[in-house]
Amino acid sequence: MVEIHPTAIVHPDAQLGENVRVGPFAVIEADVVVGDECDIGPHVYLDSGTRLGKRVKISKGAVLGTAPQDLKYGGEKTYLEVGDDTTIREFATLNRGTEYHGKTVVGTHCFLMAYVHVAHDCILGNHVILSNGVNMAGHVEIEDHVGIGGLTAIHQFVRIGRYSFVGGGLRVTKDVPPYVLAMGEPIRYGGTNVVGLKRKGFSSEVMREIKRAYNIIYRSNLLMKEAIKAVESQLQPYPEIQVIVDFIRKSERGIIPLK
Repeated sequence: MVEIHPTAIVHPDAQLGENVRVGPFAVIEADVVVGDECDIGPHVYLDSGTRLGKRVKISKGAVLGTAPQDLKYGGEKTYLEVGDDTTIREFATLNRGTEYHGKTVVGTHCFLMAYVHVAHDCILGNHVILSNGVNMAGHVEIEDHVGIGGLTAIHQFVRIGRYSFVGGGLRVTKDVPPYVLAMGEPIRYGGTNVVGLKRKGFSSEVMREIKRAYNIIYRSNLLMKEAIKAVESQLQPYPEIQVIVDFIRKSERGIIPLK
């Protein structure tokens, strides 16, 4: 039920589910859990503490679950969790967490393209797409259904809201609110993610209220606290509007500017 290439090295304490395939020269250390029907490509390295869900596909040369690149890390037991049906392409690197979170998490149905780096304590939601060469520092949080263009660098502790899209080749130094486009250098608000929201089945009424919310936030000349109150009082109480309000209220780095 498990296909392991003769050149692969699998520690006897690793746990492999049913119908797992392990390619040539792959190395799987002790205390690794690989879910059913995972495909581990050639030269993949899975370090101790890695937890893979079902049907995870990992391409050649990817390295998962290695120690955090953080001087505060003291060798404590931590984990990397990857959800079901996620694909990780060539030479991506994903580190374990530190005692801050205890783990790094990648959700279900994500697609991490070649040379992506997910640092310690990052939390990625479901259906996240990271294009080639996206590199994130520690403690980054990316919510569900986010897309990020290639060669984009993300500052530590940045949060990126759900259904947003971040362009390629950028430096993300502030939080990106939900449902928006982030573009330009320096990075700025580029409007709502109209194409993405349509593809995900958002109604025209909800999309209109999202646009109205960001017009208040970015174009009303109100202080942020005043703008948030105006959004709550003037717009339809859709769940998506509350998501925007909650995200901005919790922002510690501040959100990307208009200009």
